[in-house]
Amino acid sequence: MLAKRSKSTTWGRTLLISCAFVVTAALICAAPPGNANAPGHKIARDLQVANTSDMVDVIVQYNQTPTAFHHRKVLGRGGTLNRELGFIKGGAYRMPAWAVKELADDPDVAYISPDRPLASTGTWTIDYHTGTVNAPAAWSQGLSGSGIGVALIDSGVITSTPDLSAASVVYSKTFLTDGSPTYDQYGHGTHVAGILAGSGAASTGSSYTYTFKGIAPGVKIVSLKVLDQHGVGTDSLVIQAIQTAIALKNTYNIRIINLSLGRGVFESYTIDPLCQAVEQAWKAGIVVVVAAGNDGRNNAAGTNGYGTINAPGNDPYVITVGAVNTRSSTSRTDDLPASYSSKGPTLWDQVMKPDLVAPGNLIISLYQLGAGLTLSNLNGANEIPFSVYQTNAPVGPSNYYFGLSGTSMATPMVSAAAALMLQKTPTLTPDQVKARLMKTAFKGLVQSATVTDASTGASYSVKSDILTVGAGLLDIQAALANTDLAPSTVGAAISPSVIPDGSGNVVIMGTGMVWGTGMVWGTGMVWGTGMVWGTGMVWGTSTVNGADSLGYPIASGTSSLQADSALWGNSTVNASGVLWAANTLWAASDTSPAQEAGFLGDQPY
Repeated sequence: MLAKRSKSTTWGRTLLISCAFVVTAALICAAPPGNANAPGHKIARDLQVANTSDMVDVIVQYNQTPTAFHHRKVLGRGGTLNRELGFIKGGAYRMPAWAVKELADDPDVAYISPDRPLASTGTWTIDYHTGTVNAPAAWSQGLSGSGIGVALIDSGVITSTPDLSAASVVYSKTFLTDGSPTYDQYGHGTHVAGILAGSGAASTGSSYTYTFKGIAPGVKIVSLKVLDQHGVGTDSLVIQAIQTAIALKNTYNIRIINLSLGRGVFESYTIDPLCQAVEQAWKAGIVVVVAAGNDGRNNAAGTNGYGTINAPGNDPYVITVGAVNTRSSTSRTDDLPASYSSKGPTLWDQVMKPDLVAPGNLIISLYQLGAGLTLSNLNGANEIPFSVYQTNAPVGPSNYYFGLSGTSMATPMVSAAAALMLQKTPTLTPDQVKARLMKTAFKGLVQSATVTDASTGASYSVKSDILTVGAGLLDIQAALANTDLAPSTVGAAISPSVIPDGSGNVVIMGTGMVWGTGMVWGTGMVWGTGMVWGTGMVWGTSTVNGADSLGYPIASGTSSLQADSALWGNSTVNASGVLWAANTLWAASDTSPAQEAGFLGDQPY
């Protein structure tokens, strides 16, 4: 996910970018929508406000795989079938808004939601992200991700650059119906692909001072295009692409899906069609890695950016990735969270997210000068001068390298790490990959600091709390060295949820999982005295009472979600099988100034 674009865009694009700006602060503490099959709860909230005379694009989930009989019920009300989504027991339709309520009364219908739009979420210096995450340790072992297929669901990939050849991208397909080609017209997918698998060919040689090499240059990319030239797509396009990745799993040994895209959260992950799709992929044996979102600066709900994780990163099965600022060094002890990186817990379900973080600030990767890519046309200042990485460099911007910031850039680093792990140990399940990545994540990030936006001069306070950085910073060397095995059972490593315990404290729910009772998130908590993070609660004295006209809970009271009560303390963990390392987890505050990217480029995710 990129780090931000103008909010004066279409409603559909803003959904992706703003990460549920339209959701009020009350929903931070609201309960899930209850019985999804109850008549009042079968229509998504953001669909119920539609003008009855409008035509609307919707996704209908049924209680069984829909047949022609079910499709005719929509067609009979003036609708059309856009695409079948059988693997989530659904279909995407265009239909009159007035017919939605009639259809919801059908007992075969489980839930109706909009086919929501989504998107791909100065002075330049080297970001050194490969060194920060210890990628060279994998290369020294001869690991490159060889033999592993990664489904890149994005805006497509340009394969005519020296760093990405047709051999790197073994399959390409577009799901757009506007006649656009399979290759990238936006620039986001190519940038993500370079971080994942770029060969570094265009920056290798005696005249180059730095090589921009992908973390897993040996992987085979399956490019599934769902974002158009403006970086915009829809839920149903992504769901179709996920279904295709599952179908092609054995053909290309697809072990990983990378989703550097997303949108706001509008309902529980248990009924969100996009979340249901990523769960199907996870259950099919594919590691799904998703960007957290770029709304950490969003205080529209009065939460200081907490509760802004995007979908489908709100799903507890997947690996959700936030972003950190490397501060242009390979040292990890001075790294700190990017202020725009979205924070947990998730709306509706209160799932603990993100799961971990990776570098996402001022990341240099691939594009192609003169290719007419929308991102580079809109953001010329992001072009990298030859002088940044070449001696006796020609004047002008690089032909092949471009800078972007956001959780979109952090996500492929974790996907690449998973590929390296699976090359080394092919028998690992998605849950085992997730558990190892989290257990071995680096815990020594700067605890708190103030950062300044390079373009606006605005200052932001950042803190390395559990709701901002999850388990910590990606460490590929440690993940590869780890031999602990979480249970292979699907769902063994789902991210836990947090709930108030009725006594003014917040507890983590995770019994029976990798971090169940007495383990990672259990009763012998990692960072406090029998609670989640000490005596300070996550959201103050918030309570839930009453309901609105649609039957959804209304929260009242204080719901501040302050980071101060969520910092890691001095607790140590010595029990066997725990997720976190022993000893103090976070360092002291850092008072030195830190500069951060402004919002560089368009913000898919």
